Amino acid sequence: MKNFMALTAMAGVLTFTSCVSKKKYVELEDQYNDTRSELVKTKVEKEEIEAKYAKIEDRVANYNAKIKSLSDTNMELENNSLRNYGNVVLSKKDKQQMKEALAKVDQKELAQAKTLQDSMNLIVSYNLKKNLDNNLVAEGEEDDISVDVDETVVMITVSDKLLFRSGSYQLNPKANNLMQKLADVINSEPAMEVLIEGHTDSQTVKPGSYIKDNWELSVQRSTAVIRKLQEDYGVDPAKLIAAGRSSYHPLTENDSKEGRSKNRRTRIVILPNLDKFLALLSAN
Repeated sequence: MKNFMALTAMAGVLTFTSCVSKKKYVELEDQYNDTRSELVKTKVEKEEIEAKYAKIEDRVANYNAKIKSLSDTNMELENNSLRNYGNVVLSKKDKQQMKEALAKVDQKELAQAKTLQDSMNLIVSYNLKKNLDNNLVAEGEEDDISVDVDETVVMITVSDKLLFRSGSYQLNPKANNLMQKLADVINSEPAMEVLIEGHTDSQTVKPGSYIKDNWELSVQRSTAVIRKLQEDYGVDPAKLIAAGRSSYHPLTENDSKEGRSKNRRTRIVILPNLDKFLALLSAN
């Protein structure tokens, strides 16, 4: 009987010990799995941080490169050595002349200039505006001529009735006064090019006419203005550009007489020529 009780007690102890070991094992296994999950999560977070850091490093490198480029450009503008720009060499004298010219332009506009080309545009524009006085539009012509200045580009729009007879590309003699004033403006600034655009309304050319269509009419009107400026007023033909736009760039609808009249026009676009400007600057 005593032996039986001893065996029973020993079996109970063994069973209890077995149960505790298994529970401990499960706890350790759970801890291991939790730790492993945390390690995986930490690795992913580390990789994400490294990727973000790499992007930040790239951005910083780009910013530094831009800063260096701007610094180099500024040094080029300020140093006294010769500098090539296209086919023209800028010397210390050239730069001094540019600084003196820039001192005359609108300082608010100058503050917006980011490149050397922007600065040269401002100088050419200033010289052009200075010569484009109010006398260009004579009394009674206010509704036929408009002048718009967009940064460095001057656009002069002249109505059809002031320049040409209806359906014709022969210049009206009453346009001579305007042609003279335009020539004076163009000749006042050598560093520019002038685009002459002919525009028509949408009405088709009558069958049998000596003009084929609105394309031909718009081009013929453009070249008529150019020939007048060249032959009668001494404008350098190398500065002049002819263009015919037909009826495809209207200012308004062509469904009324007033609208068609507004669309029949010649536009004179005066553009700065930077190569000529630099050549003239170096020649002085």
